[in-house]
Amino acid sequence: MIIKTLAGTLVAAAALAAEQPNVLFITVDDLKPMLGCYGDETIQTPNIDRLAARGTVFLNNYCQQAVCAPSRMSMFTGLRPDTTGVTDLKTDLRVHLPDAKTMQQVFKEHGYETLGCGKVMHGSRNEDPPSWSVPFMHDEHLTYADGWPVPADLQYQGKTVNDAFAQVESEGVKGWKKRKDRLVELNARPPFECIDVPDDAYADGAMAVWAAGQIEELSKHRKPFFVTVGFHKPHLPFVAPKKYWDLYDRSQFQPAPVQHEPEGAPGYAGHTWGELRSYSGIPSEGPLPLDRHAELIHAYHACVSYTDAQIGRLLDALDQSGAADNTVIILWGDHGWHLGDHGWWCKHTNYEQATKAPLIISAPGYDSAEAQTMSEFVDVYPTLCELTGIPAPEGLQGKSLVPALKDPASAIKDYSISQFPRGKIMGYALRTPRYRYVEWIKNGAVQNIELYDYQADPFETASLHQNPEYRDILRDLKTKMAEFLEKN
Repeated sequence: MIIKTLAGTLVAAAALAAEQPNVLFITVDDLKPMLGCYGDETIQTPNIDRLAARGTVFLNNYCQQAVCAPSRMSMFTGLRPDTTGVTDLKTDLRVHLPDAKTMQQVFKEHGYETLGCGKVMHGSRNEDPPSWSVPFMHDEHLTYADGWPVPADLQYQGKTVNDAFAQVESEGVKGWKKRKDRLVELNARPPFECIDVPDDAYADGAMAVWAAGQIEELSKHRKPFFVTVGFHKPHLPFVAPKKYWDLYDRSQFQPAPVQHEPEGAPGYAGHTWGELRSYSGIPSEGPLPLDRHAELIHAYHACVSYTDAQIGRLLDALDQSGAADNTVIILWGDHGWHLGDHGWWCKHTNYEQATKAPLIISAPGYDSAEAQTMSEFVDVYPTLCELTGIPAPEGLQGKSLVPALKDPASAIKDYSISQFPRGKIMGYALRTPRYRYVEWIKNGAVQNIELYDYQADPFETASLHQNPEYRDILRDLKTKMAEFLEKN
């Protein structure tokens, strides 16, 4: 009798596992909501747009911190940067918060096959081994196009560049930063590249081929899968096959309309975009010449379209496998990116272009929609748990977005919170549908504040915190910020 009961239990568990939806989690590095489904009429993103056509697009979504590791650790743990302790690119989640449970780890514990490849768990050493039931697939182990034993984006083409790589090797320069600095000295670290190569000569194309194969194979089994794919582009350097550059005419790109920092903001609220300055041909200080803006904006567009094509390969594999109707698909960009607005490039601020990021959720049984509610990346973990029936761990700091999947007009939260440190000062930005209020705090004391009204000033030209007309608004937002900081 005991044996029969146990066997019955195992059969029931297997049946339950078979009914649970799969998860395809698509991470895109430095992708801002400059997409067709977000209203951009220039960018060519047909595959992301077709995903949006069968999912919910969150139009007012914001990251927890506009830099890779903190944003990713918040997404995958459902915890804010002050809780994870990851507010830079050096801190290891498992050192600061060893008992944290990533969503992939929890799904693995509940019977899912969890696989990952690309750039995913930046902020946890070695892509966080506890998260995966199958060893993580690193770029160097992918299979590349014929004639490309290593990713093309790690070996820029051209005699000058290749000779420089050989010289750095012969000099025995060790360490990523030292090698990078030496390549810059040799004028051999270009910020972009346009060469005629197959998609899978680059890491993202090879990754898409691998992930599509995994989806096809996993779909044959009864065990549910959770596949996480971390695309690198459009992160610098902007490298993409020539055919994606050819989708655009460079003359259509113009510098951002506002080239100055917001008036009334503290000087440290902006930054000197050192990430871009670490490439050859970029001035080490001062503004980027306006005649160079178009080439970088063009390069960013090419990379987005290249990544879009790889996402299309994953969607095709899912459709062809027969698993699409039982798979939750999440697509997100870990933060936004300044493309010359305010005279800035890269991320690393609390402003709109850095903190607003795309989020699309497609789930079985839910119609296509556009959700207006404020949302944050910490909300995705509890959302995914609810959609799959897996118990959410205690202590998650977001709210499930499932009500917005059911009713896109629902308001799940009144505001989103982003943050960014400047040395020992932490800036917290509270974004409502209309306003952004920022407090810069050091040792518990507010050092500076900012206030922006996106209805009156969509380009953040000036902080309104000293404008008497906004006294009541300022008081209300200060109260909301105080409540948030006390709770979190």
